[in-house]
Amino acid sequence: MYKIAALLSFLVIQFSNSQELKIQPVLPEIISQFPNVRDFTISPTQDEVYFTAQGYLGELSTIIKVVKKEKQWSSPQVAPFSGQYRDLEAMFSPDGLKLFFVSNRPKSPTTQEPKDHDIWYIERTNISSDWSAPMNIGTPINTDGDEFYPSIAKNGNIYYTSTASISKGKDDILVSIRKNETYNEPISLQETINTEGYEYNSYIAPDESFLIFGGYKRKDGLGSGDLYISRKSTNGNWSDAENLTNLNSDKMDYCPYYDVNTNTLYFTSKRSDIKDTYTHNRNLEELLKIMNSHKNGLSRIYSCVIKL
Repeated sequence: MYKIAALLSFLVIQFSNSQELKIQPVLPEIISQFPNVRDFTISPTQDEVYFTAQGYLGELSTIIKVVKKEKQWSSPQVAPFSGQYRDLEAMFSPDGLKLFFVSNRPKSPTTQEPKDHDIWYIERTNISSDWSAPMNIGTPINTDGDEFYPSIAKNGNIYYTSTASISKGKDDILVSIRKNETYNEPISLQETINTEGYEYNSYIAPDESFLIFGGYKRKDGLGSGDLYISRKSTNGNWSDAENLTNLNSDKMDYCPYYDVNTNTLYFTSKRSDIKDTYTHNRNLEELLKIMNSHKNGLSRIYSCVIKL
């Protein structure tokens, strides 16, 4: 039975990898205002977006918010809970009532000294209500080490990146099962996903049927960090991770977010169309246009419609 399920999973992946994808920039007029933009999440109502803006070297990591009103996206604003510490990787829960994120802010309000990166969250009672103050998700998820990129299933299970001692190598993807309103001790996902190398930035489908994640310089990689997909069988096993070759580039591709309502995959990429040489001498206007183009090697957000 498992072999049949694995074969069907393989066929589905092969089909998704053969799809003709139209990869396009996301909010280019807004994104271009920042040196680097990484990670992206959009509300189930399609009118609230959070992303991380960073400096050229990854410094000044701040979460930015934009909202849609009357079919127009607002000017970007620093999210009300961000702007003082190193904040990144916001992620909506499937119902849009919680927003998880990563921060090195102190746990205690009595100190301003930053700590390691923890997972935090804010919540609201309904889509129209105000967000709560940030809350640290606590143990056993947060540790004395760093925790990154939280992603939450409908049942409350949380998948995230960690360098914890249970890692199979360097960065691993862990899951903490939520039962009776409590998070259980995290476990490292099986070897079909985690290796001795770097696995990171995992997005879990709301029903936990598939996981999209980043893998760095794997044997089947295209040159840098690639996005992979693994599917969960009925007996709980994860299939061998498959490189999403139809959307990856030879540069860093990472931070996936899949909108199940629109079948849209959002992701970050450092892909570039800039060439070493051209057919003619470029004037200053042409040079600046090339350097400031969307595909210029800096972190930018892209999307494509793909049925997973």
